[in-house]
Amino acid sequence: MSARKAVKTADSVEARPRPSLGTAILNAPYILWSVLFILIPILLVVFYAFTETVNYYDIRFNAAGESYAYEIAATENGEAITLEQAKEMALKNAGVAQDAAVFTTAVLKNRTGDFTLENFKNVFSAGSLTAMRLSLMYSLGATLISLIIAYPFAYILSRSGAKSQRVQMLLIMLPMWMNMLVRTYSWQQILERNGIINKLIVAMGGEPIIMLGTSGAVILGMVYNYLPYMILPIYTVMTKIDTSLLEAADDLGCNWFQKLYRLILPLSVPGVISGLIMVFVPSISTFYISQKMSNGMIKLVGDLIEAKIKEQWSTGGLNVGAAMSFVLMVVILICTFVMNRFSDKDGGDIVI
Repeated sequence: MSARKAVKTADSVEARPRPSLGTAILNAPYILWSVLFILIPILLVVFYAFTETVNYYDIRFNAAGESYAYEIAATENGEAITLEQAKEMALKNAGVAQDAAVFTTAVLKNRTGDFTLENFKNVFSAGSLTAMRLSLMYSLGATLISLIIAYPFAYILSRSGAKSQRVQMLLIMLPMWMNMLVRTYSWQQILERNGIINKLIVAMGGEPIIMLGTSGAVILGMVYNYLPYMILPIYTVMTKIDTSLLEAADDLGCNWFQKLYRLILPLSVPGVISGLIMVFVPSISTFYISQKMSNGMIKLVGDLIEAKIKEQWSTGGLNVGAAMSFVLMVVILICTFVMNRFSDKDGGDIVI
């Protein structure tokens, strides 16, 4: 028995009523929030990614009753120019001797807005591509491990009693009440050479093992921090599975594997897809977890973005970091689109 999708004709579709003034007022805060914290930041990332920040010296001076103004580039042939060198260049351009000039302005400024694709050269350099590859591998690994752990747990949780569900949900959410930095730092203390695990190993006569600074530690940090985001959407979908369907499957002679494959999995696909996206997106863009769990030895794309923004911040530029963020955003959108292609809003067809 397979489910058939109803096809609506144009005559059967009723015209949707226009939203009332009250509905528009209630939606206004959400629209404002989306514009301020989603649309505008995305536009800023795109703007900085495709523009360059030009640093220059604004040199102004008077000589022989005349006023002169020059903009001297802060770099020449890839090398930085000092303020004194910029003054000399301005005087040379004006043909004025140094002792005859009185400087009124001599400051370093920057200007943003010139279109360029130079920022993407850094994005597609060997180091950036390696960081992107590692980020993709680690995030996919963390997402897969989270799914393997979360799926049976979510099913058991959805079939537990009301009191047991409340206790288990409390245990799931309890770590989330603490800041992610505190949780990650705690794992760093546990896994370090003199941490709890190595102390137990030494107490049993073994040798300390190196855990921090490894890819396993980074993936562990991702799984620990983002596992609840996989459990909750799967659990929510599974609680909506009608128990009468499971009883019907028993009456038709289905064993536990057939019920899982033909009934539970198709109905839980929307929750699985939501969980995959909610774990994958923060995992691929994380930077603090990789810094702490690898002692700075493993550089992911989030680490490079942070470093580039810090490097350029003092000179007023965010362009290379924005370009990296733009490419990462495109990668996330592509991966999200691919995952959504495997999803069906009705949970797929059930065949028994």
